[in-house]
Amino acid sequence: MQTYVVIMILLVVGGTLFDIWHKGSAAYFFRSWRKTRDKGTRRIGSAELSGLAVRTALAEGLTSAEFGPGRRRTAHLLTMYGFLAYVVTTVIMVFWYPTPAAPTPAILPLLWVIGALLVCIGGYWFWFSIRVDVVAEGHTPFRAMRADLFILSLLASATLALVWAGLQAAGSSWSMVFLALYLIATTVLFGSVPWSKFSHMFYKPAAALEKRVSEATGTRRNLPAPADKPELFGSARERPRHY
Repeated sequence: MQTYVVIMILLVVGGTLFDIWHKGSAAYFFRSWRKTRDKGTRRIGSAELSGLAVRTALAEGLTSAEFGPGRRRTAHLLTMYGFLAYVVTTVIMVFWYPTPAAPTPAILPLLWVIGALLVCIGGYWFWFSIRVDVVAEGHTPFRAMRADLFILSLLASATLALVWAGLQAAGSSWSMVFLALYLIATTVLFGSVPWSKFSHMFYKPAAALEKRVSEATGTRRNLPAPADKPELFGSARERPRHY
């Protein structure tokens, strides 16, 4: 299992680097950063830049403020923090408590289960009732595209993990079958980085920081400043459902 976890980590790192090279994401980011610096109406110092980085980490990173208030943000936070708890506790249990000679503290399996449950709650909520193509465009929630590879493999991994853990606790002979299915789903999750949206979790903080810097320097990505009284779209009698 330790070897398996190391391979999964290498797949994420290698897949993200390949994705950056293949799509030119890093080149685009630094080109946009230079434009923001050169076309800005004011310069920002290192202290202000550090403050912007901290605010970005707190707002977009830890609280997903870019989604605004509502169900989408709540579902995203449930999935994000559930995934972090799920992954971190897995790594701790596999590397620090690998054998019965080192008894695992009871809190770790509990946090592992809670993390997987949060992933399922947030992920299935998003998949069945929040997705744009389901809510606004009326498509069936069972319609899947390649862009859905990340969320589907994540849900499969967390769901099969819970099923396997329950069968293992019950002493069922089916536990090994679901362990194999769980490992297959997890391998797809971490091995499909170049083809899924997994690497977006690394891109989004950088993009959010660049946006804050462009606003601080006065470029605003060549967009006009916000209006004092923005126009209200949609009917006052009906909640807008367009995006």
